Amino acid sequence: MPGIDEQTIQDLEFHRIREMLVELAVGPTSQKNFGLLTPMNRFRSAHVRLEEVKEFLDIRNEQGAGFPRLEFEEVQKDLKRLKMKNASLFLEGIIRVYRASLLCNELLQFFKPRKESSPRLYALSQETWYTKDIIKPVDKVLDKRFKVKDDASERLMKIRQEVKRKRAQVNRNFDRLVKKYAARGFLGESLESFLNERRVLSVVSSHKRSVAGSSLGGSRSGQVTYVEPQENVALNFELDQLGHDEQKEIERILQELSETIREQTELVKSYQKVLTRFDDINARCRLALKLQCELPGLVDEPYLELVQAYHPLLWLSNQEKGVKTEPQSLLMDEGGRMLVISGPNAGGKSITLKTIGLLQLMLQSGLLVPVDANSRMGWFHKILSDIGDNQSIENQLSTYSYRLKRMKFFLDQADEHSLLLLDEFGTGSDPELGGALAEVFFERLYEKGAYGVITTHYANIKLKAAELPFAFNASMLFNTETLEPRYKLSIGQPGSSFTFEVAQMNGIPKRLIESAKGRLDHKKVELDKLIAELQQEKAEFEDENQRMRKAQRSAKDAEDDMRQRQSRYEERLQTQQKRIERNNKYLNSGKKMHQFIDAYTLGRANKELLNEVKKFLTIEKTKLEEARKLKDRKEKSAAKSRARKERERRRKNKVKKPVKVGSTVRLEKSNQRGEVIELKGSEAVVMFGSFKTKVGLEKLVVV
Repeated sequence: MPGIDEQTIQDLEFHRIREMLVELAVGPTSQKNFGLLTPMNRFRSAHVRLEEVKEFLDIRNEQGAGFPRLEFEEVQKDLKRLKMKNASLFLEGIIRVYRASLLCNELLQFFKPRKESSPRLYALSQETWYTKDIIKPVDKVLDKRFKVKDDASERLMKIRQEVKRKRAQVNRNFDRLVKKYAARGFLGESLESFLNERRVLSVVSSHKRSVAGSSLGGSRSGQVTYVEPQENVALNFELDQLGHDEQKEIERILQELSETIREQTELVKSYQKVLTRFDDINARCRLALKLQCELPGLVDEPYLELVQAYHPLLWLSNQEKGVKTEPQSLLMDEGGRMLVISGPNAGGKSITLKTIGLLQLMLQSGLLVPVDANSRMGWFHKILSDIGDNQSIENQLSTYSYRLKRMKFFLDQADEHSLLLLDEFGTGSDPELGGALAEVFFERLYEKGAYGVITTHYANIKLKAAELPFAFNASMLFNTETLEPRYKLSIGQPGSSFTFEVAQMNGIPKRLIESAKGRLDHKKVELDKLIAELQQEKAEFEDENQRMRKAQRSAKDAEDDMRQRQSRYEERLQTQQKRIERNNKYLNSGKKMHQFIDAYTLGRANKELLNEVKKFLTIEKTKLEEARKLKDRKEKSAAKSRARKERERRRKNKVKKPVKVGSTVRLEKSNQRGEVIELKGSEAVVMFGSFKTKVGLEKLVVV
């Protein structure tokens, strides 16, 4: 993919994800493809692949789905032989094609009722077709152990019958001679042996001249000579000839079968395609199960909303150690696209940066990612990283020189569709000079509209992130009481480096730490201390806030449960009341009709009685019509209410004021205000403070 180079692949350890996929794949085609896996060029392609994997994952998680086992051998080399003139398939090739046919038929049968629930996988299964045009001919020739059947041809049947008869005669002769020579003491302890697939007598060498037959060799000690009885020499020769005839007939039968399969070459091609694609999807699904991955919401533009995101490799490692992995959550959009992470060394800054980068590479490669399903992830045309202590020995470059060359590459490549990952931004040179240069680089990358995640200890970078409208700070939390990192990202303010606390945690003598503090500018020490205290207070506040939210959720859940119970009770009560009213109505009607019947029985004038019945039925009919009209009025009233609400909604969402040069505007998702200084088609050039940037008109609101 353009804009994602091998250095980024290595920095983010994407090659380890490739290696896992190679292990999970069955066939060599998928294994080779996974070894070269890179993010895709187009959002649509990745979207389709991700939906395929999600459908497969849903099937895997479905109880009793009965999905066919994807155990197969590829038929690629068999296809090559089918294309060659006068070349037939070997028996193992026929077996491979046969098994592929069975498996593809199983897949077609499995997905036949799943067109709606698994549309992507259903469509893939339809790239082949259900048929027994290969299965039936093979079943006619081969048995369940894939041996050629006796009745595969009339000639083979005769040959095997003759072999059976001759072999029985050989065995009868041999058994009789064993008894004869054993009784005379001519045979060794084992009596007989097998040599060149023939039964031979184990004759004591001193008696070999007493046994008629051909000597075929002897034991290492020379005490035993192996003799083929004379009576069986001719018979064994005939068996050898029959064996040769049998093999020729089998070859002819398999060649005939191969020609039958050759007529189905297009079908075999479809098997290769479908099975390798399912192998690919299955491996991706198995990886998702292994790493507990989900499909986030997908956005075809730069965007990141990670909820409970894990670094997959760290999570696996911690699982083996029984250690909890701290998930991270963050939002990066057009209102906040440059994230600056600060905090203590070994506090999780780099792993957070790598988590963001690796998950984005995985997603754009068609892989599900270890995040909460409520996450939403966008699409970047370029993902570039500068992580770790990289040196170019070949070009004799120091770490700093290498990073400067890498930065020049970033400045050339960065645009509004880029995601930049910069670890320990600006390090490798004099702190003051390097920090100043890093600040200039930061501003330039910001002006290009790029998205970025930057880790740093430089105060000027933290300050710059606070000044810029579309940049923001975050810090890795640190427990000042236990002097241990919490590995948790906190959005909204820069973090202290906890230089002296980390030194103390690693066993540096206190007197050395105090001496170092004494050599620093007093104000800087106080500022760092203040940041640390604020960070600790914020962490405590967030913990308390989280506890309160949890309590509120519990209370709300209880309240919702009570409301639902009350609603169900009221519904049951209303239903019961309606049932009682209906029963009373039926009862009254029944009583009335009973009176009519009694009157009729007592001999009243029938005409008068019929008039009363008609009058009663008319009244009942009128009641029913009134009830229907009341229901219609209620439905019309509800429809009018919905229409009124829709008109109100449209009124509220009326067309925005037009954006003009000089307009004061803000982004839809931000309160940061700026002034429009130029209009360019569907975009406006807006000055936010001392920085100007291009923004789509549809994203601006005139204030």
